[in-house]
Amino acid sequence: MFKKLLPITLLSYFLVVVINFGCTKLDTTTLGSDLIPAVDNVHTFSTTLDINTTQGYFNDSFKIFKTENNVLGYTNDPIFGQTEANIFLHPKPTFYPFYFGNAGDTLVGVDSVVLCLSYKGSWGDTNQLQTLSVFPINDQPFADSVFQYKDIRYQPTLGSSIGSRVIDIRRLKDSVKIAWGRDSVINQIRIKLSSSYANSLFGRDSTKAGLTNNNAFYNDSIHRRFYNGFAVKAGGSANALMYINLTDATTRLEVHFRKKITGTGKLDTVYNSFKIATDDYATIIPSATSNYIKRNWSASVLNPAASDLYLQSGPGTYASLKIPGLDTLTNRIVHRAQISIEQIPDNPVTDSIFSVPAYVYLDLKDTGVTKWKPIYHDLSPSSTYDPDYKSGFPYYPSDGTIDYAYFGGFARKRNNVLGQSVYYYDLNVTRYIQKLVTKGIPNYEMRLFAGFRILYPQHGTALYPATAIALDNPLAYGRIKIKSGSYPDPQKQVKMRMTIIWSKL
Repeated sequence: MFKKLLPITLLSYFLVVVINFGCTKLDTTTLGSDLIPAVDNVHTFSTTLDINTTQGYFNDSFKIFKTENNVLGYTNDPIFGQTEANIFLHPKPTFYPFYFGNAGDTLVGVDSVVLCLSYKGSWGDTNQLQTLSVFPINDQPFADSVFQYKDIRYQPTLGSSIGSRVIDIRRLKDSVKIAWGRDSVINQIRIKLSSSYANSLFGRDSTKAGLTNNNAFYNDSIHRRFYNGFAVKAGGSANALMYINLTDATTRLEVHFRKKITGTGKLDTVYNSFKIATDDYATIIPSATSNYIKRNWSASVLNPAASDLYLQSGPGTYASLKIPGLDTLTNRIVHRAQISIEQIPDNPVTDSIFSVPAYVYLDLKDTGVTKWKPIYHDLSPSSTYDPDYKSGFPYYPSDGTIDYAYFGGFARKRNNVLGQSVYYYDLNVTRYIQKLVTKGIPNYEMRLFAGFRILYPQHGTALYPATAIALDNPLAYGRIKIKSGSYPDPQKQVKMRMTIIWSKL
């Protein structure tokens, strides 16, 4: 998965296993996220450490690829604030020189042009209607930049609206008849474009060479001089994000028209589709796409109370964690070291509409630098990896996955001390803490967040850049308000804390 990962030899594997694990006396290598040894205060003890927490904000610059689900919509979350998500896409003919209908058909006229988007799911309040508007993209560089993927902060300049539709997300799974009842679709958003745009597009059906006003379909290069693609933006009373797959066959620009069939002269009504080109053919350059996502955080998120922390799936927020008590922790056998996180419940209706992230992730801040690295060992205990990337092992589990059964970090539900239903996360950092107390590695600052994608650029080069690591939350899906390390809790039962179960050497 990662470029520049050095070959793993049997000798280095043996040495690392012996050095890293053989001398720690760690007896919890198979403990899952719920298995904690009993404390008897004779042989096994428990220590709870305070965590100093600070709210953080990502300046994310994800690049969302055309093969991934893109985000479209608008939310106004009463706790977290607003999110705006727009999609830019450039559907293309499937061949050049392109013509409507079959070769030799006599075209009579256009009936409609419809921009269609493949709907894959949503997050937020689907009871609210979405107004989706379509705009032509004025920037030719957008259409020409298919191999220069734009990040989520990019927006091209647009023309005036050429179509809109009010969408009821709850009805998108209903079957819709198209092509005069001869075809049907489900899970498809359909936005009819203006008659003036339809006539303009249909009037340029010419396969002749040259750059006259109607010769827009001779080849890909000429086509991109006339059409730069579309923007789709949400508005109105919308309060949900929708997930759109651009390369699905039902994402397309449909041109419905009338023609006379060659040989019979019979009048027929048909449609041709422009789709998102994904391959580099000899005559068709892949389609340009881009996904813009902007967060406008509320005052509560930007200036949180000392007791509160806000985690929002990327592009989102994070929490910095410092645990001073680890500096004085003496050598011992660590059976279990766990960070406990609990939700601060708000309005139960709002909390159910804007659901929590499925997973949270934890990494470490490198000493003396502003770079981060994966936490040691605990992401996947069955996969040997080296966050410092010095031993020849990969710096992240080689299969690119986290063992959540061991690491924890997944959302679970319980009743809190007040009887309220809340979500919580437990993070198993046992091996990292064992390494800290036995080998004297630094007590790193930690970063807690609901990850979509993460990059550790220090492990790449100009020639072989580090590969972005896919985490397990969908893009922009999930948010949660949690108790900080300063939450008023003298008994240390519900605030964020570290619990260590240990025995003497």
